[in-house]
Amino acid sequence: MEKNQVPSTIKDEALVEKRRQQMVKGAVTLFTEKGFHKTTTREIAKASGFSIGTLYEYIRKKEDVLFLVCDSIYERVKERMEASINQDEKSVANLILAIRAYFHLMHDMQGEVLVMYQEVKSLSKDAQDYVLQKERDMVAMLEKVIKNSLPFSISEEQVTLIANNIFVQGQMWGFRRWILQRTFTLETYTEQQIKLLLQGLQVEEKELT
Repeated sequence: MEKNQVPSTIKDEALVEKRRQQMVKGAVTLFTEKGFHKTTTREIAKASGFSIGTLYEYIRKKEDVLFLVCDSIYERVKERMEASINQDEKSVANLILAIRAYFHLMHDMQGEVLVMYQEVKSLSKDAQDYVLQKERDMVAMLEKVIKNSLPFSISEEQVTLIANNIFVQGQMWGFRRWILQRTFTLETYTEQQIKLLLQGLQVEEKELT
């Protein structure tokens, strides 16, 4: 399933995109507050700024809204990662910059990311596969940064594990921030995670440039 496979009776693609972005914005707020299952399509329509009849011109069922929400979140994350992470620079310093950028992104979008992970199970199998492929693409970006940044070679399995560790550590700030903030700020949390990563890789400070 892809975004353009969500049916709409409206033929104006620009208008469809505009209305669906309104839906996504309204739905994210509702899903964060109430969850997907307790949110009604009527509430989504109201939060989006149009009638329930208009809503059904752009989707066929509530699950379509959830799919559009998940797809939109991943697209925004991907765009910001691509804008802030240099996948080709060959230095450990670039890896550190990439981790900082990713952690700050997860901080900024923690509400949306939490909604996605809580509710993606409600999507159909095809829709889940499409959305989660986007996550694999983002992990692949981190894998490329890791391989280019380290001053020595490591196995593909290690690269994959490190990339997924970084990915989850960024999300953990959102999922566990309620308790982590008793000890850390976002900045100190980020620096401690970077320090532990470099220690595990046995990278010396002199190699950071």
